[in-house]
Amino acid sequence: MKMAEFIKDESEFESRLATAKVLVVDCTATWCGPCKLVAPLIDRLAVEYRDRAEICKLDVEPNRDLAKKLGIRNIPAVIFFKAGEKIETIVGVKSYEEFSLAVEKLLT
Repeated sequence: MKMAEFIKDESEFESRLATAKVLVVDCTATWCGPCKLVAPLIDRLAVEYRDRAEICKLDVEPNRDLAKKLGIRNIPAVIFFKAGEKIETIVGVKSYEEFSLAVEKLLT
């Protein structure tokens, strides 16, 4: 099963943002308990939408400046972008359906 890849740094994020029609970024940290509950849901999104959206993760620890630019105050936070524009942010542990519905809205 293909898992969502981690974005290494801000330049990789900018590159993905510029090229992906739909980009979903799970802002997470290794020490975050609730993030561990969201991680398998994001991996499932990566598999289900692999041909229609780019689903990835961002470890906020080594990327504090980028997280700050993105307005991340609490994690887990999943940010949804369409054509380079931030459309929605879902904060906290939510159901798979809530995440997939947010992706579906961007694909229409």
